[in-house]
Amino acid sequence: MPGDSHFPPRPTRLAHDWIASIARPGDLLIDATAGNGHDTLHLAQLAGPNGKVLALDIQPAAIQSARTRIENAGLLERVHFIQQSHATLADHAAPASASAIMFNLGYLPGEEHQLITTTADTLTALDAASSILKPGGLLTIICYPGHPGGDHETQAVLDWITTLSNHHWRIARYSAIATRRPAPILLAAHKP
Repeated sequence: MPGDSHFPPRPTRLAHDWIASIARPGDLLIDATAGNGHDTLHLAQLAGPNGKVLALDIQPAAIQSARTRIENAGLLERVHFIQQSHATLADHAAPASASAIMFNLGYLPGEEHQLITTTADTLTALDAASSILKPGGLLTIICYPGHPGGDHETQAVLDWITTLSNHHWRIARYSAIATRRPAPILLAAHKP
C-alpha cells in the first residue's frame, strides 16, 4: 500500500520473492556476485540441507563478509565460496544444472566505489548463466545505472536480456520512477 514504507518494494526484496517462488530444497542456486552475502544467505535458506549454493565474488572483502553472514546463520555447509570474477561462472557449474541465478551488479557497499562489475565480465557471466540455468529456471539481475560506469553496464545488460525473448524466454523489468537519481533496475528472465 502506498503509505507503507515498503512500497514500492526494493528490487532486492522483489528478486528474493521471485527466486523463492521457483527454488526448491535440494536445488543448485547461484549468487554470481556475493557482495555482503544477503542474496547468498537467502539462497542458502532456500536450498535446504541437501541443496548447494555457489557464491562468487572477485573481492576478498566480499567473500569474507558473505562467509561470516552464512557462518553466523549456521548454513556454511550449504555454500561453496569462489573468490573469482563472475565471468568465470561457466567453470563452476554444468549446463542446465541451476534452478536460479542472481546477479547484483555495481560495487560492494561499504568498500571502494571504484571497484565495480565491468560490462565485459558481466556479459560473459550472463551468457554462461543462460546456459547453466535449467529449463524453468529464473535469472535475476539488479543493475545500478546511478553510479559511474553503471549506466553503460545497465544498457549493455538491457540489450543482452532483450535478445532472450527471441528464444522464448519470459522477461520482466522493474524499477521505481520519478527518483532523484537513476533507480536500480531489476530484470528477471524465466527460461523456457
